[in-house]
Amino acid sequence: MSDRADRPDHAGEIVNPEDLPAQFELPEQAGVARDGIAEDAATRPGDPEGEHVHEMSSPTEQLAPALDIDARLTEIERRVNLLVNVTPLNAAEAWADFERSDFGTAPTLRLRPLEFDPDLVQRDLYDLEVENVDDPALHTLFRAKRDEIARQITALEDRDTSRFLYGSLQLYGTVATPLAVAAEELLETIPPQAPSTQTVTAGAFADAARAEFERYRAVYPDFPVSVEVRADVSELMVSFGRLLIPESAAFRADRVEPLLHHEVGTHVVTYQNGARQPLTLLTIGLPGYDETQEGLAVLAEYLTGGLDPRRLRVLAARVVAVGKMLDGADFLDIFESLRTDHRIPARTAWSIAIRVVVGGGSVKDAIYLRGITRILDALAEGSRLDVLLVGKLALDHIPLVQDLLDREVLDAPWIRPRWLDVPGAQERLERLRAGATVTDLYEGDVAA
Repeated sequence: MSDRADRPDHAGEIVNPEDLPAQFELPEQAGVARDGIAEDAATRPGDPEGEHVHEMSSPTEQLAPALDIDARLTEIERRVNLLVNVTPLNAAEAWADFERSDFGTAPTLRLRPLEFDPDLVQRDLYDLEVENVDDPALHTLFRAKRDEIARQITALEDRDTSRFLYGSLQLYGTVATPLAVAAEELLETIPPQAPSTQTVTAGAFADAARAEFERYRAVYPDFPVSVEVRADVSELMVSFGRLLIPESAAFRADRVEPLLHHEVGTHVVTYQNGARQPLTLLTIGLPGYDETQEGLAVLAEYLTGGLDPRRLRVLAARVVAVGKMLDGADFLDIFESLRTDHRIPARTAWSIAIRVVVGGGSVKDAIYLRGITRILDALAEGSRLDVLLVGKLALDHIPLVQDLLDREVLDAPWIRPRWLDVPGAQERLERLRAGATVTDLYEGDVAA
């Protein structure tokens, strides 16, 4: 079930001219000029002005001024680095203190100081002459991206205040009733699972990640490898193509492969595909892309058989936790509700609750379940996944990106993710195309 009403107004805002194709398919002959261009670029036999013919500029050259704005927007968002700047520095120590208090004292989380001056970056942002971009679709896209970055900067300035929550809502949207109902249904349908006893260390996970990068490099030799075990991050994440692994983390052994398909096969692959495009925003993400990107990553887990009952319950519990936070619950209330009402293990409940209250209140974790819900809707409508692999974009950007592919401004995706080709993946994908809800992703007490 789709819940588009909860999307922030600015997210994914694009021009959708009537002549833009709405389908997901890549052009059948990507790179072939449109009818008439070859005739315009050359001189017919006997043309008296043939001796003065000049070569037509390429589509990319024609958009050079717009692509300069694109590059500068990308550089500014890299400086802002929202993801890293809302990640606690002391999560491991805070958990130890919380456990020693017998789960009775709310943790104090420390966030890193900003390494940029918000006023100066805002000035740089609004100095960009977006109004001079002639292409109407790109003009609207750049305005939306500029506004999104401005909201990110304001949110970072508002960390550890009640205002941070309002910035988070502007960036990621709220929890609409259909999503809340789906989350509760998942938690009621899937029985609680015993905590996993087999884990791997951060170092072992890093080794597995490097091996996954090498599998891609066997097919794409220029695929960069960037794996870092870090003491200053609390969650597994990809930041600008780099896989960052928390030094203190322990990972469920049976979750290693699906996590690699999620992080490397989706987040890193779409980053590197975007890096091959002249539109550099496809590396950091078009406005409002996060929801679709996380939905695609959850799909990768499912197609590879790794979206098991525990993981589905976590995704649902995140939505429930966000809802409770929006209703005014504090960290301890959320933690206790997850444990008692939904029988979430203490360490998992801690992780969910921390992610929801960090900075003053974050709604971002609702996008995982909402994202996969909308991906399922799109698949049932007959859509393909190809265009979503060009870079980091939202479902709403498909017409624009398809148009840029048709105009030869963008290229077909460089890398095909491995999760599309593991045994059973295509069969699972075809089942989803027949129509499925998130509850249908639960297949009993075995991995999907």
